[in-house]
Amino acid sequence: MSAASDEVLRRIPHRPPFLFVDEILSETADGIVARRTWRADEDFYGGHYPGAPITPGVILCESVFQAGALYLSRSLAEQGHREGVPLLVKISDVRFRSPVYPGDTVTIEVKKKDLMAGFYLMSGSIKRGDTRVLNVEFSVAWKTPEAPS
Repeated sequence: MSAASDEVLRRIPHRPPFLFVDEILSETADGIVARRTWRADEDFYGGHYPGAPITPGVILCESVFQAGALYLSRSLAEQGHREGVPLLVKISDVRFRSPVYPGDTVTIEVKKKDLMAGFYLMSGSIKRGDTRVLNVEFSVAWKTPEAPS
């Protein structure tokens, strides 16, 4: 069961079981800080790994990307742009430094680096207390989705 705040649910289209940000801690013009507690009952722990659960790296990255979407949702709303969804267009320089276990609470930080031709270049990190868990560079476009053909 998700513990996502109403603010998170209002600002991005992600929903449980694929929502990996619980709350926004702070925001500035250039970034956002969010939090997530990883709950032992999440489905992926049953297979990653049985008897020794560890949060998958791709899920940790997704939590950073969702925090980036939260940042963009506010930034774009301030510009009067309300339609669309975040589309990840590039991931680079991912560094995993420490595992995350069920019950861990992490802090997710995303900073906008640049805007080029409608693509938002960002950097993200996750920390568990003072321990750095990961760093990642990524780019996002905010687009109105096309109907499937």
